[in-house]
Amino acid sequence: MKRCSLIVCCLVLGGIVGTFLAGPLLKGQDQAVPGIPKELTSYRDVVKKVLPAVVSIDSKAQPAPARKGRRRVPMPMEGLPEEFRRFFDFPFEFEFGDDDDSPMPRGGFGSGFLVDPQGVILTNFHVVDGASQVTVQLSDGRKFTSKDVKTDPKTDLAIVRIEAPGALPFLELGDSDAMQIGDRVLAIGAPFGLTGTVTHGIISAKGRSLQLNMYEDFLQTDAAINPGNSGGPLVSLDGKVIGINAAIKSRSGGWQGVGLAISSNIAKTIMPQLLKEGVVRRGYLGVQVKDITEPDIAARLGLRQGEHGVLITRVFEDTPGAKAGLKDGDVITALDNKPIANGRELQMIVER
Repeated sequence: MKRCSLIVCCLVLGGIVGTFLAGPLLKGQDQAVPGIPKELTSYRDVVKKVLPAVVSIDSKAQPAPARKGRRRVPMPMEGLPEEFRRFFDFPFEFEFGDDDDSPMPRGGFGSGFLVDPQGVILTNFHVVDGASQVTVQLSDGRKFTSKDVKTDPKTDLAIVRIEAPGALPFLELGDSDAMQIGDRVLAIGAPFGLTGTVTHGIISAKGRSLQLNMYEDFLQTDAAINPGNSGGPLVSLDGKVIGINAAIKSRSGGWQGVGLAISSNIAKTIMPQLLKEGVVRRGYLGVQVKDITEPDIAARLGLRQGEHGVLITRVFEDTPGAKAGLKDGDVITALDNKPIANGRELQMIVER
């Protein structure tokens, strides 16, 4: 009996001591860890700043006539929820031998974001490609239709204007060149129609070119990007847009850790022209060039060790390059005091 009483006393005392010890420990669980910046433990402040300016876009286009002798057959959708099917219904075409001229429905769904308080929205070209009417849904649920769409297919960028009462929340374009590999970013959009979705990751690489568009300077990120995210912002932790989510590199059609965003600095050069003229006019030299990649060839062309450039292999007549005195065999190492590493960099600088 004494032994049982001793055990009970020990348990009671242990519970009391445990309560005193656990109290301070549990109390500290809802506090930030000392020495760790708040933005690394929570993104709530950035999200509150950015989310109101992000929109979803539903575009409708006039049906295109089917080609004779071919029929569009949709992918099997068994087991896929109805609300998700629209994002994967990419029809294939097969030969059937009959003439089916029934119209093909066209349209797209994606994201975008306001870039000024008067209703100017930046998104991807492929989100609104061929659209006769665009429906924009704001973060507060309001919907607006627009036919005022300006596009630049070569960079996969587009601008949509809506007329809404009062000033709208908007985002500022940041400096994508200032971002470094390893910097934290947030991707915001409407994957699979799930509006207001936020994912996080880092800048995985810069300057990617995957031959998707004529002019590319992709930021690569591991922030989850899925169908429906296209056109949404990729933002830095200060809430500035440093990329426009555009594509995923995937075998399945869904996110596999590799997302691509058009750099904000490309958008900065495109937007003013689209807003003012509705089209983008680009500069050009009128030359054909070859990247200098072999060290021995670089040395024979007079380049210093570690110096890069491009070799002009042809100058076309009556072009800016010809009028400037460029000749076959010339080497371009810099333009406007900016070093040139390859032909893609030369093209991008000239066109800006």
